[in-house]
Amino acid sequence: MKRSDAADVTRAKQRFNLNRAQVVDGNFIDFVNGLRATVGGAAVSPADVVDDETGLTAGDLVELFDSQIIVRHQDIEARNMRARNEGFYTIGSAGHEGNAVVGRVTRHTDIAFLHYRSGGFMAERSRKVPAIDFVKDTMLSFAASTEDPISGGRHKVWGSKALFVPPQTSTIASHLPKAVGAAMALPRASRLGVESGMPGDAIVVCSFGDASANHATAQTAFNAVSNAAYRHLPVPLLFVCEDNGIGISVKTPSTWIEASMRNRPGFGYFQGNGLDLIDAFRATKRAVDTCRSERTPVFLHLRTVRLLGHAGSDAETEYHSWAQIEANEAKDPLLASAKLLVELGVLTPAVVLEMYERARSRVAEASRYAAGTRKIDSATEVLAALAPNSPEAVLQEVQRVVPPEKRVEVFGDEEHLPENGPPRHMAALINHGLHDLLLKYPEATLFGEDVAKKGGVYHVTTGLVKKFGLARVYNTILDETTILGLAIGAAHVGFLPIPEIQYLAYYHNAQDQIRGDACSLQFFSNDQFRNGMVMRVAGWAYQKGFGGHFHNDNSIAALRDVPGLVIASPSRGDDAVKMMRTCMAMAKVDGRVIAFIEPIALYMAKDLHEKKDQAWSFAYPSPGESIPLGEGEVYHADATDVTILTFANGVWMSLRAAKELKDKHGVSVRVVDLRWLNPLNEAFIAEQAKVTGRVVIVDEGRKTGGVGEAILAVLMERCGGNVVVKRVVGVDTFIPLGGAANLVLPQDEDIVSACCDIVVGAKSSGKKKKPTRTASRG
Repeated sequence: MKRSDAADVTRAKQRFNLNRAQVVDGNFIDFVNGLRATVGGAAVSPADVVDDETGLTAGDLVELFDSQIIVRHQDIEARNMRARNEGFYTIGSAGHEGNAVVGRVTRHTDIAFLHYRSGGFMAERSRKVPAIDFVKDTMLSFAASTEDPISGGRHKVWGSKALFVPPQTSTIASHLPKAVGAAMALPRASRLGVESGMPGDAIVVCSFGDASANHATAQTAFNAVSNAAYRHLPVPLLFVCEDNGIGISVKTPSTWIEASMRNRPGFGYFQGNGLDLIDAFRATKRAVDTCRSERTPVFLHLRTVRLLGHAGSDAETEYHSWAQIEANEAKDPLLASAKLLVELGVLTPAVVLEMYERARSRVAEASRYAAGTRKIDSATEVLAALAPNSPEAVLQEVQRVVPPEKRVEVFGDEEHLPENGPPRHMAALINHGLHDLLLKYPEATLFGEDVAKKGGVYHVTTGLVKKFGLARVYNTILDETTILGLAIGAAHVGFLPIPEIQYLAYYHNAQDQIRGDACSLQFFSNDQFRNGMVMRVAGWAYQKGFGGHFHNDNSIAALRDVPGLVIASPSRGDDAVKMMRTCMAMAKVDGRVIAFIEPIALYMAKDLHEKKDQAWSFAYPSPGESIPLGEGEVYHADATDVTILTFANGVWMSLRAAKELKDKHGVSVRVVDLRWLNPLNEAFIAEQAKVTGRVVIVDEGRKTGGVGEAILAVLMERCGGNVVVKRVVGVDTFIPLGGAANLVLPQDEDIVSACCDIVVGAKSSGKKKKPTRTASRG
């Protein structure tokens, strides 16, 4: 083919796709005009029942049709806006407008996690809250307007606080696990008296496409629901699979969804024709009634068709012939709805066209308004809702302590209150701290693998289930995606979750639940929705006797770059308790999501320099004591030779190294425990570095992607050439088993060597540093 011929073909394809919205628009008008000659006038009143099984009235049908045509015009106008550079999103609902029946049959207080073709659902649900201007709000969202009532101009999402629709990203199927979490939490909330903001018989709605149903995340959700239902747990969850037979360009076998879901254990299965309002309404009503009355999971399978391609930029002719595209367009649900209304005598063709053009005018007017509104114009505004931080309110929440008599009920008599006991290791102190937190927050739940009767693989949760019951402390199936989905969903219905990830390496199985969902919620909802939680993770390396990669993982790169995520990692038991109090307060007050990484190797550590010195055993902090976000700790504050910046296991090792450096080499070392790894306290880091001008970064993580990289960047940007820096860091590898692990992880002697080198190097270069003083615990 000649180059000119290929260009002609490309232009023809582009014209075909760009004009297809106009073709579908014209098809509808021509179709309705064709009805005029064959069908008589309207003779049915709005109150007349048109379906005896469901009680569906003519008025219901007219409103459903109105929702369908409004959404169709929004899809068409979205493409026009994009062409004018006034809109920025063209994934539409065309062909899926039948999901309006789900919006009508469910209540607006049934929390709904929706996929991106849910315009019909939203249009219809909006009728339940008259104050909402659905047409205007949607066009504001297309235009990325700061007046967009859900995201404030950050993204086009379906969402509404008043309609109980948290906004979703486009991550494939990532919203299914949290829908499971919400559905499993609703009955628990009723049982425990936790305020969910929803009626006691509310259900959870979760919609997705046929292609998404194949995703591992979706399969995880289906499995979790089946497992729960098999164990006779109530799970009032309505899965809605809108099956258009294709995922972008990859076809789904026509019987695949039914074959894979109809006989799934624990599920009810209902199928409806999403192109036929009455048939879809019947199937949806049966599904919703079953889900609500029996508190059981239901799979509603709606057959749909995708029109106008995957999105405005999708060249559908690359994988569909024009004949196939036109055949799909002939299945347009708006054609079927118009024909139904006219044949039933509900509307005349003329009235149908009047409705259609009136909707066009409404959408066009809203589009013009949206195009003229202000858009986000600063990075500060983009970030405003990402990570709320209210330190004074958080501190006030931390200092809101439980009355002593209530604590006595949990711990025994006053003598057995943990602050009156002897110094203990980290595992014991965290255990006491969790007892206190579950007592303080009746809405808090703790769950994960083996956390209940066994008390966790390191016994950190021992005794919690006995004190607080299985409704609040419970085991989950062995699946991290499910664990985090349960946490996000529970937070949506009023809980303050404390999910446990048994080992750091296991987090990577489920990281998108935090990255794509939990931490994006406040951003995409302009902080209207929150899912605060404290995710406890047993992590880092140096574990003796039970090591290897999966139990000694030292990489947190997948956590560090998640926007808005707080990462806390204590090095000692009393700090762990105080930091966790702050974390729980941040989750409650600001809705923050926190990864709380507990160093496994220090769980049982009691000694520091020699056996039985008890130098790493600490007293339990009294209620109300805390460590604020970003506050570090300085050991040996009078030292002037070297500053070690470190965290977690690195603190324990660095203190040992500091003693050897002082005793054997005459080098004084200040050891700085950063504690909070994201966000880093940059001012504190720079301040501590400047005290000596010589810095050793001890990072037990990997050289690439570790916290040490971020610390280096801070030192370069804030200190320039005024400090000399060396790194003691893990090797870029997986952690081997046994003693070989020590070959790729920082050791005491490595720290000693680095400190000696940097001091000798500085002296030989003639650099002298006049020390400065900073206030600190010595």
